[in-house]
Amino acid sequence: MINILFFGKLRESLGVSSVTMESGSITSVQELKLALYTEHSQWQALLDDPNTQVAINQTLKSMESHINDGDEVAFFPPVTGG
Repeated sequence: MINILFFGKLRESLGVSSVTMESGSITSVQELKLALYTEHSQWQALLDDPNTQVAINQTLKSMESHINDGDEVAFFPPVTGG
């Protein structure tokens, strides 16, 4: 099982703060995104935004990173400040 979290504007736009998904054959963040699009096609534009960032088990990673069963994957927009 993979626990997927959404933060900031993503959480607001998607209307959920988290979902879970069976890991099955999912081994990368890209594969996870494709599986999410199968269930929620309207999420694709938001998660494919080049500014969207990902963390695996609370460590920033790339969209090509490997994931394992039991991982926590978080998607969030870049942090801005002033």
